Amino acid sequence: MTNRYFDEWLSKFRPSISTYDYYVDFEKVYRNVDEVKIELNLLNSLIGSKDIKTDFVNLLKRYPEILKAIPILLAKRENEIYCQDENGGFLYKFDYGKYPPNSHRYYEMYTYFMEKSGLFDLLQNHIIKDLVDYVTGVETGLDSNGRKNRGGHLMENLVEKYIQEAGFVRDVNYFKEMYLVDIEKKWKIDLSALSNDGKAAKRFDFVVKTSKMIYAVETNFYTGGGSKLNETARSYKMLSQEANTIDGFTFVWFTDGIGWKSARGNLRETFDVMDTIYSIDDMENGVMRELFS
Repeated sequence: MTNRYFDEWLSKFRPSISTYDYYVDFEKVYRNVDEVKIELNLLNSLIGSKDIKTDFVNLLKRYPEILKAIPILLAKRENEIYCQDENGGFLYKFDYGKYPPNSHRYYEMYTYFMEKSGLFDLLQNHIIKDLVDYVTGVETGLDSNGRKNRGGHLMENLVEKYIQEAGFVRDVNYFKEMYLVDIEKKWKIDLSALSNDGKAAKRFDFVVKTSKMIYAVETNFYTGGGSKLNETARSYKMLSQEANTIDGFTFVWFTDGIGWKSARGNLRETFDVMDTIYSIDDMENGVMRELFS
């Protein structure tokens, strides 16, 4: 692409590329709730109990499997929870096969946990009406923590869509998450200039192979600023310059996001020396077919 102007190019960067399922993966939420739905319904019998310690022990004696549903009531996925107070510390293991079913210590220990953690109060005083609904809310909140991981794949997914629309087929003439060493082995090319003579285990998001060229592709999208953006721009500038010394190999960078506006200086430096840096707007305007022709 010729006659590109940095300021105009940057002005078209997007504030977000979030998809509808980025915010909460409800299928995962419902799946996680279903795994403990029976146990949660058993624990529902404790809601409003007048003698919750006795009722809990009796329930635990009959249905020890209710233990596996307790950590999620505290928004914990781990089966082991460490707690400490004036009586010392103890590691609780929510494995209903761990202790003999009629162990007094077993019942005493978990009764103490339920009381001190506030779960008895939650159940006994009608603060909630149904544990299945409650855990659905907990799982929804926990799943929101997964947005960072989902967000990291949004740009990859978008770039892959345009690669496919340009006529490339995965594992035939384009490949996902490929290491330098695997590129060298597959196409008998020396990439030691990029790997510091084999010392760096660099992995590219995509590798596109045409009859004349191997294109190594990196993708990212930044909604916010920070030092990472400057480091990325400098790193990719150097990577591009090193790639230019290798015949039959080209480094391509697809990036976007308004986070770059706070790091425009470093991005401009890379833009000025790297012909193969592109944005979402470039992809929408057919750069894939032009680049990989």
